[in-house]
Amino acid sequence: MLRAVPLLKCAGLFDWLSADKFLEAMPEITRFYGIVIKLFFGDHPPPHFHAVYGEYVGLFDIDTLEMIEGDMPGRAKSLIVEWGLINKAELKKMWESQEFRKLPPLE
Repeated sequence: MLRAVPLLKCAGLFDWLSADKFLEAMPEITRFYGIVIKLFFGDHPPPHFHAVYGEYVGLFDIDTLEMIEGDMPGRAKSLIVEWGLINKAELKKMWESQEFRKLPPLE
């Protein structure tokens, strides 16, 4: 079961909401090796994407690919950063235009 996340940082609507309900509302950009990447356009700065891997959730800065919030096992984090490096330009475009599109998974 995913942990509760504070929504004051993530959406500013409620104090707390379960992470699984919050993440369900976000469009899925891609998935690979059990990792799901999502983006929420109404989210707070800096530009970032959400990664879910089992019970782990992390927020990754699009510019630096640093995990700015959450926790993630080392191997999953490495795969997410590798995918982010490949798709950084597309992620930035998507964040700025707020036009959703699927991106290819890491292979």
